[in-house]
Amino acid sequence: MASKVLTEQPVPAVPIQQDPDVLAAATRMAGEDLCSIADLSSAEVRATMKLGHDVKRNPRDYRHALDAKQMVLMFEKASLRTRLAFEAGINTMGGNAIFVDQTSSPLGERETIADVARNLERWVDVIVLRTYAHDTITEMAANSRVPVINALSDFEHPCQALADFMTIEEHFGTAKGLNFTYVGDGNNVCHSLMLTGAQLGTNVTVATPRSYSPDIEIVTKAREIAEANRCEIRLLQDPQAAVEGADAVYTDVCVSMGFEHELTKRQPIFRPFQVNEALMARASSRAVFMHCLPARRGEEVTDAVIDSLQSIVFDQAENRLHAQKALLLLLLGGLANVAAFSEQ
Repeated sequence: MASKVLTEQPVPAVPIQQDPDVLAAATRMAGEDLCSIADLSSAEVRATMKLGHDVKRNPRDYRHALDAKQMVLMFEKASLRTRLAFEAGINTMGGNAIFVDQTSSPLGERETIADVARNLERWVDVIVLRTYAHDTITEMAANSRVPVINALSDFEHPCQALADFMTIEEHFGTAKGLNFTYVGDGNNVCHSLMLTGAQLGTNVTVATPRSYSPDIEIVTKAREIAEANRCEIRLLQDPQAAVEGADAVYTDVCVSMGFEHELTKRQPIFRPFQVNEALMARASSRAVFMHCLPARRGEEVTDAVIDSLQSIVFDQAENRLHAQKALLLLLLGGLANVAAFSEQ
């Protein structure tokens, strides 16, 4: 059975409403898009984490922060955590969610993405997209006057990574200086984890099969950020070496949505990268296991690991709600409606 109780959430050095990172982020991020973690500075990533922890601790303080705000979710891909966390999040802060199923009608097919954006911006306050092509996200953002949030594309999954590192902070107290290892496909989730880890000063090691490394553009950007934050990004092809001494071991499915036709080809290639008890034994004695879910049990991870006391996968899932609430608050200027902030 997975652990249900983590260590105490990080205690803020100053009250959240006085935190300089949060106050600066509230000013800079209002009205902006989140297409990539790289859109945020290190201070803004820290601010989102801090606000996420406070939203989780004090949900009643934010009940009316987004009163009457309208959010549209347009999803080309199936979703459980992302959709429900966004819908529950805005609803519990006074706003409203409108879901548009695009699984049978991809964005840009019926009318141009630019025209869709110019319609949506007149009705809603924020656009949340879950798409195949990352270009769909960036084109919508380029043509919309309201914030656009990447809820997953084939290139990044920023909302997932924010929640994941919020969970790491919850468990360890800080992400700075930790050793984080990702094992598996160098995919969209991997990309956002590398960038977020670098922003927070985490040493990130990625182990993939040779032909499945993360995108070189992301690697280069993550290493630039890591250098500024005095941490390291490593790429390996040996999962055994990668997890040695790791504080967190993370994996994802080897076949992401849109690549199902490659299942037969990929399965034998990724078999040595399965996270099992033997692999976890090489990590630190305090190591946690992480997965973005849904998991293919028996493939990229065994039941013995995902159901173990080391597993924090459902804590990650829970924190999707709080991290996404924090993101909505910052992008929609919602802190101005929270009593503690408005009094400053």
